[in-house]
Amino acid sequence: MRLRTVTAGPALAVFVAATVALSALPATASTGMRSAGSPVSASSAALLAAPTVSVANVNTHLQQLQTIATSNGGNRATGTAGHTATTTYLQQKLQAAGYTVTVQTCTTCSGGSAKNIIADWPGGNTSNTYMFGAHSDSVSAGPGINDDGSGTATLLEAALVLAANNPTMTNHVRFGWWAGEEQGLIGSKFYVNSLTTAQKTAIKAYGTFDMIASTNGGYFVTGTDAVAVKLRDYFTSISVPTETSTECCSDDGSFRNAGIPSSINSTGASYTKTSAQVTKWGGTAGSAYDPCYHKACDSYPSNINSTSLGRWANAELYAAWTLTTATSTANDFSVALSPSTATVTPGSSATTTVSTATTSGSAQTVALTSSGAPTGVTVSFSPASVTSGGSATMTVATTTAAASGSYTITVTGTGSATHTAAYTLTVGTTGGCTGAGQKLGNPGFETATTPWTASTGVIGANTGDGAPRTGTRDAWLNGNGSTNTETLSQSVTIPSGCTAYTLSFYLKISTSETTSSTQYDKLTVQVGTTTLQTFSNLNASAYTLRSYSLAAFAGQTVTLKFTGVEDSSLKTSFVIDDTALTVS
Repeated sequence: MRLRTVTAGPALAVFVAATVALSALPATASTGMRSAGSPVSASSAALLAAPTVSVANVNTHLQQLQTIATSNGGNRATGTAGHTATTTYLQQKLQAAGYTVTVQTCTTCSGGSAKNIIADWPGGNTSNTYMFGAHSDSVSAGPGINDDGSGTATLLEAALVLAANNPTMTNHVRFGWWAGEEQGLIGSKFYVNSLTTAQKTAIKAYGTFDMIASTNGGYFVTGTDAVAVKLRDYFTSISVPTETSTECCSDDGSFRNAGIPSSINSTGASYTKTSAQVTKWGGTAGSAYDPCYHKACDSYPSNINSTSLGRWANAELYAAWTLTTATSTANDFSVALSPSTATVTPGSSATTTVSTATTSGSAQTVALTSSGAPTGVTVSFSPASVTSGGSATMTVATTTAAASGSYTITVTGTGSATHTAAYTLTVGTTGGCTGAGQKLGNPGFETATTPWTASTGVIGANTGDGAPRTGTRDAWLNGNGSTNTETLSQSVTIPSGCTAYTLSFYLKISTSETTSSTQYDKLTVQVGTTTLQTFSNLNASAYTLRSYSLAAFAGQTVTLKFTGVEDSSLKTSFVIDDTALTVS
């Protein structure tokens, strides 16, 4: 996995085409090491109804990757003999199993001769192709057994089990192992750029699996594509909660940039585990998900969590098996809310964006309804139905009779199937504050650009340095490495008579500047003519929450504005996501 990559393309990755009902599958969460001989839980066996794959076989592949690294200078980095040996191993295993293997030379990768390995299993409707991928390279510092030997090995074994069982294929499955991920997602981008428009359209979903056995990890499924939906279904069935990751990036970005629905799936890299995540999954709070991330100690077997390795292998199997074998995949969709919470005072309202996505089959009409609103609260949708892939605005309006408290409103999308999403509404006490709530429109940039006004290309499904904190879109200013000025603004009316007025947003700053004293590139945050703060290349950091009181602007209509200015060389990116102007 590559964090804060300097190219605009996150993850593509590891093909999981298998029917893996792995034998190391506990029914409850644990992060400890586990033997490969434990029985499959009843719930997972019933869910999968698919062949099984032995964790021992996955570990055999990992041992081979470790041996390759040990014999070739301690790593499997792109452009080295270690990486060449890795791709040869994959090619030989897949061809022997009956796959049609394409060995694609990545001329833009390090050395100009690194190989992507693409494996297609015969059969199934190629117009409905589901892809699973991982990256086959390591960093030069170590053998890369978790990053990303874990994704490479589980996908390989899943592909081999699929071949051994030779099921009737309804849809087409393809696996890919990418070179140059650690150098900036180069191999996956090269592959996607080699596809025709029709070939890109045929890929209905792509899932990348990058670091799925972190010793202190979690379970992160980040995306709304069909693969991600199936993975979440699987983890729900074994009572393992999942989260959306804030870490970036992997090869899914190369596919997403080409308009292919994509997801990145991981147990985490260098970010630290929180106490809340320890409650969910076990492990150690305040320590990295993978303490050996991009280090020499990322080796086998010491840096592999067998429990998560088994769970992910089964989840990969379930996704591949249910999407490509047996009967035709029915039309299906997903529903999500952004934001999913709001605090209001009686008599005021809040809005949120209801996003839908086609996860399998064809787009369909989805009718939106709600339930659970208390007395004095009404919920409306504009429009009341959408074609999957579209979005609607949900307005939650309260009267002065609304009782204070916290309520869960269930939003239901009804089409060929029914899916729900939860919205938490907190109603405060009655007072002189009218019009409280979150006041910014499109706060997470998930619905086009309105009501924001922005320079061309600032708001979008950005990747690489500009990857969003949550969702699929954000605002990315500058990062061009040349003289330019880019802006982002929105006019907003701030009510009077309230107690608190808080502007907040998450800001990520990445830079190629080497100075520790000179502000070459700057981002200025203004409300009206007042400057709240100026950031620069000296403030480089991961996503950080920034908050300001706007009490001085109560009762006014003002313009919130971000202005990024970059000098003539060495780029700096200012990335903004999850904005809010909360009045209470």
